[in-house]
Amino acid sequence: QWLVTTIVVELWCSSAQLMFSVTDFVEKTECNKTVILPCHVINLKANNANVMFVTWKKQGQGIFSFDGAKQQFYRHATVPSANLASLADLPKGVASLMLDGAEAAVGNYSCEVTELNREGETTVELRQTTVLIIKSVYFSERICMSDSLKYEIVPQKKRGIIVAGVIFTAAAVVGTVLFVQGKFLFLFLSFSVFDSLPQATFALIGLQILGYIIAVVGFALCVSACPPLHGSVVIAGLAIMAIANLLSLAYVFIMGK
Repeated sequence: QWLVTTIVVELWCSSAQLMFSVTDFVEKTECNKTVILPCHVINLKANNANVMFVTWKKQGQGIFSFDGAKQQFYRHATVPSANLASLADLPKGVASLMLDGAEAAVGNYSCEVTELNREGETTVELRQTTVLIIKSVYFSERICMSDSLKYEIVPQKKRGIIVAGVIFTAAAVVGTVLFVQGKFLFLFLSFSVFDSLPQATFALIGLQILGYIIAVVGFALCVSACPPLHGSVVIAGLAIMAIANLLSLAYVFIMGK
């Protein structure tokens, strides 16, 4: 008799527990206008929104709830846009939460669903992802200068490489500031610090500038599109800059002999 009672209690407890399709995390980017946090119950019985109660919490604090019996919604002041992803699909077990992208803060969210005397809870983490492209431009420039200056070269050529690197870095910084601020300007600079350098040096510098321009144009296309596109243009520009670096090293090595 004791064994039968135990089995009945266990079956009742398991039937009173709502089960969920588990999603560990959801990622959002700056491009997301809306964010949907998934919450799917897989063992509803009544399949009736009028006997269901849904509560969403962030870090333990209630931010949204829906009372099916009263057809009432509660939204915290920090998430006025919060709503069920589909009220029509709630009887099917879809209790996902939809938020405005600007209101969806990174963190852990929990979804609690009650159907008559049965209830259950699941959690999902919201993460932020960011694509960083511009670091590659500076990384390439630093490699160029460090590799070039480690060879034994005459002071005049070394000064030329340093000046070229400084100008390249300054152009990268100015370009970055302009792009971050969203103001795309054409800057025409005139200088005469390379008058005494041979034509091969001018060709290498021109190749570097070409690669930089292509990379910057690709970066501009990326930041102006959502989601970021034209990443291959940035890669092509960086590849040209890398080739110019190799040719520069070969030139310095040959001329230094």
